[in-house]
Amino acid sequence: MITRLLISGMAVLITAYTLDGVTVDPWWWAVLVAVVLGFINSWIRPLVKFFALPINLLTLGLFTFVINGLMVMLCSWVMAPHFEVANLGWAMGFSIVLTLVSWLLHLFFSPKKGK
Repeated sequence: MITRLLISGMAVLITAYTLDGVTVDPWWWAVLVAVVLGFINSWIRPLVKFFALPINLLTLGLFTFVINGLMVMLCSWVMAPHFEVANLGWAMGFSIVLTLVSWLLHLFFSPKKGK
């Protein structure tokens, strides 16, 4: 569990340093951002997606990107001033890049089960 948390924190840090509109300062707050973002994505995001289901159906699921960006903005609001996102566009970009970076890091650095 600690390994997964550190990998997620590293993904947040790499993504924040990659995008100009996102800052994490000091660097070790990236782990706390990963924890808060994980909490938001597991408890608040499902409720928002449920209530946004009609507009999500109308946009063929593309509104999910906006919901993900809003969850990142909420995390930014909770974690301010140590984690800041410039606007919703950067938040949506952060969520997309974070997904890719996190997937790659977990692919290469997660301990293999049974070994």
